[in-house]
Amino acid sequence: MASSTIDIQGICDPQFANVHDAFASNFADLGEVGAGVAVAVDGRLVVDLWGGHADAARVRPWQRHTIVNVYSSTKGVTATVAALLAGRGQLDYDTPVRRYWPEFAQAGKEDVLVHHLLDHRVGLPYLAEGATLDVMYDWPAAVRTLEAQSPVWTPGERAGYHAFTFGWLVGEVLRRITGVSVGTLVRDELAGPLSVDVSIGTPGDDPHIAEMVVATRSPDDRPGAGVLPWYATELHERAIGSVNTPQFRQAELPAANGHSNARSLARIYGMLACDGRDAGRQIVDTAAVARLPVESSSGYDVVLERDLRRSVGFNLAMPDGLTGYGPNPRTFGHGGAGGSLGFADPDARIGFGYAMNRMRLDRDGDPRWLRLIDAVYAAI
Repeated sequence: MASSTIDIQGICDPQFANVHDAFASNFADLGEVGAGVAVAVDGRLVVDLWGGHADAARVRPWQRHTIVNVYSSTKGVTATVAALLAGRGQLDYDTPVRRYWPEFAQAGKEDVLVHHLLDHRVGLPYLAEGATLDVMYDWPAAVRTLEAQSPVWTPGERAGYHAFTFGWLVGEVLRRITGVSVGTLVRDELAGPLSVDVSIGTPGDDPHIAEMVVATRSPDDRPGAGVLPWYATELHERAIGSVNTPQFRQAELPAANGHSNARSLARIYGMLACDGRDAGRQIVDTAAVARLPVESSSGYDVVLERDLRRSVGFNLAMPDGLTGYGPNPRTFGHGGAGGSLGFADPDARIGFGYAMNRMRLDRDGDPRWLRLIDAVYAAI
């Protein structure tokens, strides 16, 4: 579809006009269906653009308040709530999980530390055999399953992406501390104070939700296919394929089913890029934010089969640039399956957000947001 047929709306500071051009070119030559991109600098939105369509049939226009499932970009939102609790002294990343969740301390998990859950080193990258979508949508059932599971490696000794289990593992710790679900925490502690559109557990009939144009991999090309048991990758694929169902949208999956948009991701990460402050208010404690760019784990991820650097819930910039977070070494953020991305650059005080509904399956960075990020840094 030619860019001339796409009505790109929103705001764009003249300094960032090349971001507008890059966004338009994604529709022209990269097959974009519907999307938004936003950039906050020093807490001010300098780019907030959206365009295209919110459905595969290209009938519903993508609008200002359109939201979409952002898959694993949800992990960054969940990790931000964890940082908020850490800043209040309610959560200690370096303490054993059993302090908050006693039932977790079984089957070889007695000495697991909280940060092992956040940096994907606990050794529970999938639910046990027999788990179904019904278990994934049933919080107590998923938690009981993980309590009883033995790690597939010694916790702390290696890293492997916990695509869905991250959400229950981190989320149950947060629930034990606060007495409320992660979805409630996101609503009350982030969405409300920042006035952003972000939710974990979203009404299935919300008219603002865009339809995902789902892409799936062949069995041999799925991340972790050489490491995870067949039933784990099959369950993950079924979950991804269920993204447009009310059941998926309404469940609370703090690793994978947050619904948001580019503006909201940029606002959240823009706050983190500015020492936890937004519009003169301290949302996340400055000392807690300072922990977020600090490497907690690095090296080969046995599930994703590539080298990665991580902090407490976030991916960190890589020297090879494959994370796509721009040129500065302290950037941190998280992307989602198919292309969504949010990150904070505390050196440039930039918050970036990109959300879309047409999934791509690029292993070395999505060319849509790579193009957008290049345009951002070329403008500053």
